[in-house]
Amino acid sequence: MDRIRIRGGNELHGIIPISGAKNAALPLMIASLLTDDTLTLENVPHLADVEQLIRILGNHGADISVNGRRERQGESYARTIHFTSRNIVDTTAPYELVSKMRASFWVIGPLLAREGKARVSLPGGCAIGTRPVDLFIEGLTALGANIEIDGGYINATAPEGGLIGARYVFPKVSVGATHVLMMAATRARGTTVIGNAAREPEVVDLANCLNAMGAKITGAGTSTITIEGVTTLSGARHRVLPDRIETGTYAMAVAMAGGDVVLEGTDASLLETALEAIRRAGAEITPTNNGIRVRRNGGGIKPVDVVTDPFPGFPTDLQAQFMGLMTRSSGISHITETIFENRFMHVQELARLGARISLSGQTAKIEGVGRLKGAPVMATDLRASVSLVIAGLVAEGDTMVSRVYHLDRGFERLEEKLTRCGAEVERVSD
Repeated sequence: MDRIRIRGGNELHGIIPISGAKNAALPLMIASLLTDDTLTLENVPHLADVEQLIRILGNHGADISVNGRRERQGESYARTIHFTSRNIVDTTAPYELVSKMRASFWVIGPLLAREGKARVSLPGGCAIGTRPVDLFIEGLTALGANIEIDGGYINATAPEGGLIGARYVFPKVSVGATHVLMMAATRARGTTVIGNAAREPEVVDLANCLNAMGAKITGAGTSTITIEGVTTLSGARHRVLPDRIETGTYAMAVAMAGGDVVLEGTDASLLETALEAIRRAGAEITPTNNGIRVRRNGGGIKPVDVVTDPFPGFPTDLQAQFMGLMTRSSGISHITETIFENRFMHVQELARLGARISLSGQTAKIEGVGRLKGAPVMATDLRASVSLVIAGLVAEGDTMVSRVYHLDRGFERLEEKLTRCGAEVERVSD
């Protein structure tokens, strides 16, 4: 099993190309099930989760071809993938596939809208909370679906003639459930209005793609999304938006290690709240023609309190990384997690490096320390794993991160990108 070794102490200087967003690519790929024409997606990252979803879509009958090309930006790969789901051969998403990645559960929306039925295993993924499927079930039921749970599977059928447009207000903001209900409603009869919808950029990206395919969606990016159903959707060509979580992660890495790095191919407007928190911590962040520049020279890291919230608030997917940054601050900071109830599993691993962190309910208190010391640590989930890398960049000696398959789910060529900027990071195969 692979591990990643980090030798701390080096500043970061250079260019880091930002990949396409995993959290946008996955629902876009699933949207290909809504049409029998070809959906072409550009700027798709090469990640374990993407490869897993390719296998799942293939199981449903999608024909998939991948083209990779080497770009100038740090010579990273940006892939173009063509999805053609001319015939859906199986409306079952089995446990052995869905259990490995939660987002694969989202196929229930397009399958139900197009085929009138779906049998989908209850989902798996990172162990960061229960993340129940109640919101998905309630939303689809509002569109007329009949849903039963049996033997670990959700069996869903649409009424004769297909799903029916309706008004549904989410009792709690959910990005995944917003994706699913929006996809399902594109081919429902009549108009659907989704209230308390997620406002994340990835939701907007999906709506833009669906509209290019012939859907009629307005209001994406606000809390109310309106979808006028259509009978069929066509193919389209769409470029995946840049990964705001990867952007914030590398910005925090520079703030931690010091240096001067251009994050190329990204958009500061996708994560303004997070960038403002990094600025308050002492980094200088300025927009460029094609991304942002992050610098921290001289002064130390200042303590900053943050509370995770749905967009446009501070992203829960950057909480662990920001905690890593705060371990070296000059005072006491607090991080409150409001999205997931079990997302502090990285605390005990950061403590192995010398961090001082105490928990009280959903709030972590971080007392900044003068130094961290390298040690063997274990990744517990995707974002927690990269928080250990950030801490390792300044820890004395070597930090060895195990279970890096979590990293491979969401960060494309991480060790290569950091090494190009002067860090000592390498993958070690046992």
